[in-house]
Amino acid sequence: MGSYITKEIYAWGKYPKETCHVYRPEQPEEVKSILGSREQEHWIAYGLGRSYGDAPLNRGHGVIQTERLNHMLEFDADTGLLTCEAGVSLDEIIEVFLPRGYFLPVTPGTKYVTVGGAIANDIHGKNHHVDGCFSEFVHSFTLLTASGDVIRCSREENRDLFYATVGGIGLTGVILTATIQLIRVETAYMNVTYEKARNLDEALELFIQNDRNYKYSVAWIDCLAKGDSLGRSVLMRGNHAQKADLPHMIKDPLSFKQKQKWAVPFDFPSFTLNSYSVKAFNQVYYSSYQNSTKLVDMTSFFHPLDSIRDWNRLYGGNGFVQYQAVFPEDQRPEEGLRTLLTRLSDARVSSFLAVLKSSGPANEGLLSFPMKGYTLALDIPIKGPALFRFLRELDEIVLAHGGRVYLAKDSTLEPEVFQRMYPRWRDMVNLKKDIDPHGVFSSSMSRRLGLT
Repeated sequence: MGSYITKEIYAWGKYPKETCHVYRPEQPEEVKSILGSREQEHWIAYGLGRSYGDAPLNRGHGVIQTERLNHMLEFDADTGLLTCEAGVSLDEIIEVFLPRGYFLPVTPGTKYVTVGGAIANDIHGKNHHVDGCFSEFVHSFTLLTASGDVIRCSREENRDLFYATVGGIGLTGVILTATIQLIRVETAYMNVTYEKARNLDEALELFIQNDRNYKYSVAWIDCLAKGDSLGRSVLMRGNHAQKADLPHMIKDPLSFKQKQKWAVPFDFPSFTLNSYSVKAFNQVYYSSYQNSTKLVDMTSFFHPLDSIRDWNRLYGGNGFVQYQAVFPEDQRPEEGLRTLLTRLSDARVSSFLAVLKSSGPANEGLLSFPMKGYTLALDIPIKGPALFRFLRELDEIVLAHGGRVYLAKDSTLEPEVFQRMYPRWRDMVNLKKDIDPHGVFSSSMSRRLGLT
């Protein structure tokens, strides 16, 4: 049997906070032993806690932290295939392989994500419109199921289980190892074009006109702007820099410096981030950019917030909700985005960080999030119950325009709303009944959504 600590834990949004029984195995064999002990009725895996809501939480039940299962097992320099344990972080992969000329094929806004978490949430990045989700670069993984069997899953082997696990928020079992494809790069730098858009219509037009020229594309968006400035943005789009693009003073094109980590030492007072302070920040931020093209190091482009340790404390002790929705291309996404942004602006709901991205076609993952269209992500501080009523309004706007909310960011969806957003939810439930008939793998999120 495994030893555990009963404590209050949370994900990056610091909401909700739940008391769970936390296990920290150091070898894959220990995971099987822990599950076999039957000490807890339900279990869920927990990586580095960088999802935002209750997906990795399990109130009153077992949580298996995988951060110590972080060994790299095999690498083929000819093909770029890396086999590693699921607790290896994207940060560790970058640190080891970028100096050798390899980089992640897909990375979200933080590198402090485990490979297992990247698969379970089927993460996406600034290049979804070109390359799709992380799962597109997963060749295979091994999965410890409720029966104690270790099953190899790929597109050719146990295909149904593969597509239930990618984006499956940990409900099919514990991912033990994975083989993923890394991509070759010549430098640790990006050529980035910055372009200001006066409003949402201009931003979307710029995406349509030029996204095909960029592997990576994202926009900061001012969610408090009104009238003719509604949705004003700064687009940031880039490609990997080649050696010939670098100035002569850079002697080692693949060397990269970890950004100095400024720490947020305490939870800010809840009143710090409000519509007035965010509006002032947005004005300064928008004014600070000019249309230009610059050479930027990878850390600054892909993971700017990672240079601030514990930045989630900026939102106060109550935490925050990250609300990310996708609006499909075939249902006039500009109308959905405009309606949502207008509602935010009228309600003076302040989002310190608001990010707009274009996304490519959906994949076969039963619960994978993106679809061809546009995604908008918002960080909203929790200041009282009124926020949760407001989020219900946003859910209805997203539904009315054929969209859905990203489960890795969610902590508030109601079961009937979830089912309308994810039409293949019943396929997930049926497959889970086959692979896990007693509901061994369950989480606070899965019970809230009616998946378990």
